[in-house]
Amino acid sequence: MFAPALRRWIPLALLVVLALGLRTYELDRRPLHADEANQAVKTGELLEHGRYAFDPRDHHGPTLYYAALPLAWLRGETTLATLSETTVRLVPALAGTCGVLLLFFLARPLGFGPAFLAAALLAVAPASVYYSRYFIQETLLVSFTLAAALAAQRWWQNARPAWALAAGAALGLMQATKASAPVFVICALAAALLVARCRPATTHLGRDLTLIFGTALGVAALFYSSFGTHAAGLGDAVATYTFTSARATGDSGHEKPWWYYAALFSWEKNGGLVFQQLAFSALALSGALLAFVTRQKLLRIVAVYTLLVFFTLSFPPYKTPWHAVHLVPGLAVLAAGTLALIRWRAIAVVTTASLIFLQLAQTHLGAFLRAADARNPYAYVHSSPDVLKIRTLAIAALAARPSGAIHIISEEYWPIPWYLRALPAGSVGYWATPPADCDGSLVLASAAQAPAVRARLHGDYRETFLGLRPGFLCVVFTPAPAAP
Repeated sequence: MFAPALRRWIPLALLVVLALGLRTYELDRRPLHADEANQAVKTGELLEHGRYAFDPRDHHGPTLYYAALPLAWLRGETTLATLSETTVRLVPALAGTCGVLLLFFLARPLGFGPAFLAAALLAVAPASVYYSRYFIQETLLVSFTLAAALAAQRWWQNARPAWALAAGAALGLMQATKASAPVFVICALAAALLVARCRPATTHLGRDLTLIFGTALGVAALFYSSFGTHAAGLGDAVATYTFTSARATGDSGHEKPWWYYAALFSWEKNGGLVFQQLAFSALALSGALLAFVTRQKLLRIVAVYTLLVFFTLSFPPYKTPWHAVHLVPGLAVLAAGTLALIRWRAIAVVTTASLIFLQLAQTHLGAFLRAADARNPYAYVHSSPDVLKIRTLAIAALAARPSGAIHIISEEYWPIPWYLRALPAGSVGYWATPPADCDGSLVLASAAQAPAVRARLHGDYRETFLGLRPGFLCVVFTPAPAAP
């Protein structure tokens, strides 16, 4: 009697296993990006000392750091020195996997088949897999957005207060993850109001809205106040919008043309490597057009929402590739909608299999084979594999000269502090400009600072080069061995 149900749900379970495998396989093989390293160090400080204070100027919300704590405890990591790349990256990996399930249930009104196809396309999407292996907030924000949409959908249909509470909790987690959360909430509300044009099932609208927004504020306040230990974080959560708006509209160094996100989902050849999602984008565009000639309101809502998000992200000059993950769930649902409308089964199967194969091939190239390659559009100002040598060089240098220290003299030095986190306290120093005494067991200087550092060194030093990231070269000064 359970055979039909098993035939239906086993494929979904296997899809979740595939999504999890793609997101967790060899999580430590790619060097940490500077942003990942910075946040990993903050996580280690929270893990080791139990202290966290939200920084409204240069950091996003606290959910990422707090979510890493139980994983670190489960893996027996209790200090910054023992915290690992795998542990911190498991946070977005698990969130991204949950996002696949959430999208399935959110798209379920379209039918089991279209919902499964949408989840499958999200599971193998290059951008989603890549940034589910990246210790930044964006994948968490996507999954919390899907959770909020799913809970709101269920509340709209059956008016149960439990769904209102769940929607509020998800909204609060969105806000506690990143200040850009209201953008996606506004786009979703606008899409629903433009398309649905009907009232929710509840007969207690005021009560339920109070539950939703009260819960959202409570959850967000809990995180920004560091669970009641840092009341100033509540004011900083509001103040962050001043810095966020200035960064989004000002001279940030991340200015891109308006079509930047569209290009990420089209075709690009760089140094012999081809990154493309033409088939996926073509099917999604077809789905957006078909949404307005079918009776599927959900498909129409998704089409409007995705378009609103696209134009909202494309309008400001500030753009980074990880924002593209917010477009993938909507595009996946629209592409699945197109596939579901193909009447000829053989053509539908071949088209679906071909699309999945193409997406997996691009995921293999971008997320595994060339994960830190400067030609990879997702590997944005990424750390060079050279940074993996720094820890070994530092340990060898201190072993040769135990009384010395490691000197890092550079305008920019992340992710180096992460890779030197296990060295003895006081054995590493950082300077933006050369100090009077530059001598040390090992001296690493940026190419711009190297001439001044060289002039202040005493004795003989061997010089080698190390790439911090594309276009940013460092000079490594190692004391020459004493003559026998």
